[in-house]
Amino acid sequence: MSSLGEVFADEVVTHAHVRDVTLPYGAGTLALITLDNGHDHTKPNTFGPGGLGELDAAIDTVAGRDDVAAVAVTGKPFIFAVGADLKGVPLVRTRDDALAIARLGHDVFRRLGELDVPSFAYYNGAAMGGGVEIGLHCTYRTISSGVPAFALPETFLGLVPGWGGTYLLPNLIGAENALKVIIDNPLAQNRMLRGPRAHELGIADAIFEPADFLEESLAWTARVLTGEITVQRPEVDTGKAWDDAVAMARWNVDGRLHGAAPSYVRALDLIAAAKDRTRDEGFAAEDEALADLIISDELRAGLYAFDLTQKRAKKPAGAPDKALARPVAKVGVVGAGLMASQLALLFARRLEVPVVLTDLDRERLDKGVGHAHAEIDKLLGKGRLSPDKANRLKALITGSLGKDAFAEADFVIEAVFEEMAVKRKVFAEIEEHVSAECVLATNTSSLSVTEMAAGLAHPERVVGFHFFNPVAVLPLLEIVRGGQTDEATLATTFATGKALKKSCVLVKDAPAFVVNRVLLRLLAEIVQAVDEGTPIETAERAAQPLGLPMPPFVLMGLVGPAIALHVNETLHGAFPDRFPLSGNLAKLVASGKPGVYLPDFSLDPEVVEIFGGGTNPSTEEQVLDRALSALADEVRIMLDEGVVAAPEDIDLCMLLGAGWPFHLGGITPYLDRTGVAERVTGRRFLAPGAASPPA
Repeated sequence: MSSLGEVFADEVVTHAHVRDVTLPYGAGTLALITLDNGHDHTKPNTFGPGGLGELDAAIDTVAGRDDVAAVAVTGKPFIFAVGADLKGVPLVRTRDDALAIARLGHDVFRRLGELDVPSFAYYNGAAMGGGVEIGLHCTYRTISSGVPAFALPETFLGLVPGWGGTYLLPNLIGAENALKVIIDNPLAQNRMLRGPRAHELGIADAIFEPADFLEESLAWTARVLTGEITVQRPEVDTGKAWDDAVAMARWNVDGRLHGAAPSYVRALDLIAAAKDRTRDEGFAAEDEALADLIISDELRAGLYAFDLTQKRAKKPAGAPDKALARPVAKVGVVGAGLMASQLALLFARRLEVPVVLTDLDRERLDKGVGHAHAEIDKLLGKGRLSPDKANRLKALITGSLGKDAFAEADFVIEAVFEEMAVKRKVFAEIEEHVSAECVLATNTSSLSVTEMAAGLAHPERVVGFHFFNPVAVLPLLEIVRGGQTDEATLATTFATGKALKKSCVLVKDAPAFVVNRVLLRLLAEIVQAVDEGTPIETAERAAQPLGLPMPPFVLMGLVGPAIALHVNETLHGAFPDRFPLSGNLAKLVASGKPGVYLPDFSLDPEVVEIFGGGTNPSTEEQVLDRALSALADEVRIMLDEGVVAAPEDIDLCMLLGAGWPFHLGGITPYLDRTGVAERVTGRRFLAPGAASPPA
């Protein structure tokens, strides 16, 4: 414990305050333990050795008391607890210390399930990781309908729910439902449950409104203790259903990650075995898994990625003073295609201001507005919008054939054909109708913002505002500063991006910016290998060790070969030595084929023929090596060019804009860890220990 205390020297200790509560209906006295670290909800309750020690001491004070009918645990306002203190975990150097952390959590939490009286967890606010697991050790659980985030996100970070989660949860709600929480949700960009869904899954036995949550929980507790309420839980199937659920989850994980993220595999192994183990055996297995994972490269990379998305994303490097931002009370969208209608819906939902679309003809315009309205109807059907809110949002999204409809707009974004002449013409037309302060934003994925602004009366208000598709899902916004973009425009753009609930990264006006430049360098190497004679399936498998969301050629099919070719041409024009043009890719686009795969995901033989003819094939290992070497080279060049402020910004872009796996930490930790960065560029991108175990 002394070494753990040194490791967690900066722990913000979560205190465990005990008070007696007289229950109604003559049910007796409840000892209520309130978790509170002394800060407001912006600094959630977490557990390091100090916090676990305080909870252990609190349980000591109530254990064995003859005058206590039950014990309950709740949190401070808006927060129950969000698990382990992640600040100290990266500093753990030895497996022995890691094992001690794992065992300490079990030793304390399990006491709640071993008291002589029933125990209750009152999930009054956000609960994640160890916060969820505290409640799983209790006899009963209630939850507030207002809980905004309830999750076991450990696998997403590189750990397992190791303080009881992989054993207790499947034995409470069944393997299939537990796997949704422990495996599926982390795989889905760390999706969270809300209070009602946690109750539906059977994690909580009762649900109450936030306004009187504690009062109602106490009353419910009293009725349970007096026998008025008997909690009924469905029997868990520990036979074929359990095995089938694990097998399906394992197939999904292997297909998505190809063994690249050990935390998911360890969690699956623990859940698979939990049906036949005793509680002691299950907890001991969790201890061993945690001890291995806490000192792993993947966890350090995952924590680095988590820190980027939680901290750096909220304070973008290079962003101007937000006091310079101008208000945005009306938005214009040029174009009415699929991207434009997605943008219109996003602006209307987040800013709640009028949004007007324009296009060249009434048919396209009506289709674009209609698509946005149809998406609102879908949200209404799912219960995510009230009828009144849906009607108000529809009223905000309108269409006009004339750009004079932008006269009062403060922010206009174009989403037209990706061609410089078209975009320049559009901006020139808009400028005739808008004020000198109106921001003109482009959603270009690769073209020069500076060139786009050339010739305008006010080039200083043109800025890149690059979304990623699907707009509603991917959280990244590349904000591109043109050669003349002024501070007020930039500040307004950052403020708008924040209001849209996007994570913004400031990017220099360089070809293809960050995400597309990195992805196209990767794709260019793989396509070139195929052009040289490497079979498509061999080149596709080469990237599997990275555990990317989808293989390169599948990604190309999603983006569209024509767009991939266009970005490739843009980058070839700027950097011909590093981005060679593929004649075969041009042939693929000319053929009209949507990609290399048929609808059943078998290779299209006609596409195989298009890419055939090469006489110098490579192995999977050779393709991966050349791809990683190219990535290291490109990232170093981008940093030397000042495309972004630091390697962390490239990692943030890849995590949020390309779905780059958290277990890699982005791109630079992986290139450092594998030695590719030093071999290719002569030095690491990050300092030792930044996303790897300390020396």
